[in-house]
Amino acid sequence: MPSRCCADEPASRDRPCYQSVPPINAVRSPIGPVRPRSAQCSAGEGDSFVALTLQDDIDEVIVDPRTYGDEHAYHRAFAQLRAHDPVHWTSPRDFRPFWAVTRHADIMAVESNPANFLNDPRQFLVSIADEEMLFAQTGSRNFARNLVAMDDPDHRAYRALTSAWFGAKSVRSLETEIAALARETVDRMLASGGSCDFAKEIAAWYPLRTIMIVLGVPQEDEPLMLRLSQKLFGSTDAETGGGDAMASMVEAFAAFNAYFDRITQDRRANPRNDVASILANATIDGKPIGDSERNAYYLIVAAAGHDTTSSAISGGLLALLQNPDQMARLRADPELIGNAVEEFIRWTSPVKHFFRTAVADCVVGGKQVRAGDSLMMCYPSGNRDETAFDAPFDFRVDRADARKHIAFGYGPHLCLGNMLAKLEMRLLFKELLERTADIQLAGAPAWVEANFVSGLKRLPISFTART
Repeated sequence: MPSRCCADEPASRDRPCYQSVPPINAVRSPIGPVRPRSAQCSAGEGDSFVALTLQDDIDEVIVDPRTYGDEHAYHRAFAQLRAHDPVHWTSPRDFRPFWAVTRHADIMAVESNPANFLNDPRQFLVSIADEEMLFAQTGSRNFARNLVAMDDPDHRAYRALTSAWFGAKSVRSLETEIAALARETVDRMLASGGSCDFAKEIAAWYPLRTIMIVLGVPQEDEPLMLRLSQKLFGSTDAETGGGDAMASMVEAFAAFNAYFDRITQDRRANPRNDVASILANATIDGKPIGDSERNAYYLIVAAAGHDTTSSAISGGLLALLQNPDQMARLRADPELIGNAVEEFIRWTSPVKHFFRTAVADCVVGGKQVRAGDSLMMCYPSGNRDETAFDAPFDFRVDRADARKHIAFGYGPHLCLGNMLAKLEMRLLFKELLERTADIQLAGAPAWVEANFVSGLKRLPISFTART
C-alpha cells in the first residue's frame, strides 16, 4: 500500500499533495495547485462565465437535480470547479461523500485504469436514505447488476454476449433500415402542420424505435418502454417522475422486470434474430445467466439505448437553432454531418456522471485519494474543459477536436451502443436538413431535472418544408 499524503502532516482531502505518493495512472491538474477560493479567473474563451469564485454551497449544487435542469447553472458551477478545485472532495447533505472529477484528462486517466478504479459497488448518485431502503429490500445498495455495475472478468464476459450486435459490421447492416425510419420520422414531422415539440414528438420516438428493433420489442409496446424509461431516468423531475423519486424508480424497475420476464419466456420458446433471444438463452461458462443480470441487461439496452440518443438529438438541434451560423454551415456542407454529430454529443453529454471506487491509495489530479473513496466522473464538465478543447464553449459543427469527447465514457466501459447512436443521428440530421428550408424555436426549451441522465423534455419548433 502506498504511503499516505505528506510525510510530516496527516492526509487531507481539503488540499492537494505533491509529495511522494505514487499515482495510479492518474494525471495532475494541468493548472497546478488549487488556488484560493477568492481567486478570480475566466472559465474559457467563448463562454459567459467570468470573475468566478468557488461558491460556498458548491457541494449541494453538484448533487441537486435542479442544477442539471439549468444548463447555465451547471456550467457556471463546474467551470468554477475546473478553475479552482478540479478534483473536489464533495460532502453534500444526505449523500455519501465523493471526489468530483471535473477535468477531461483526469476522467480519462481513471476510466482507462479499471484494475485500480472499480465500477462496483457505486455507480451513480443515490441518497443515503434510499441506499438503506434498497439494501433493506434487496440486500444491495444498487438497483441492478448490469454492465455498468460490473468489473472484469464479469464485465468482459457479459459484454461479449452482445458485442457483435453493436459492432461496426452489424451497425452497418442496419443502415438501410434506420435510414428508412429516419425518412418516416421526418415525414411525420412535416405532416404535423409546421410546428411540433421536437423533443417529445420526434427525438424521443426515433431512437426508441431503432433500439426496440435491435432488442426485439414489439412496436405496440414502445409507449410502455418510453414511459418506464422516462420514469427511471427522470425520477427526480416533477413532470416525468411524479413526486417520490425513489418510489418512481422502484416502480419503473419492477415493471421492466415483469415485462422482460415475459420476453424471456417467449424467446426461449421461440428464439428469433434479435438481442432479446441472445439474452434469454445466454450462458457464461456453460451456465445460464441469472434472472437479475439478464433483466438488468435488457434494461440498459432498452432504456439507456434510446434515452441518451434522444437527448443528444434534441440538444443537437437546439444548439443549431441557437447558433444559426452553424446551421447555415451544416446546410451548405452536408459532409460535415458526421463531425457535427460528434459535436452534438460533446455539447449535450446526456450521461452526467458515473462513479468509480479506488482500490488503493493514489493521486488523481494532484489530490490524495484513499482506498475505498468514490470518484464521480463529471462528463459534461470534462467535455467543456478549457485544457482539453479549443474554446470549449463555442459550438462548432466543424470542430477539429470534437471526437475527443468523453460523453460515451472511455476505456473498457466505453458505451456499447456508441456506433449505433452516431449512425442514428447522422441519418436523421441528413434527412432533416435536406427536407426543411428553415427551422426556428417556437418557445422556451426545458430540461429534465435529473443528475444522472438528462436532456431536453420540451423543444417547441416551427419549420418550413423544402419545396
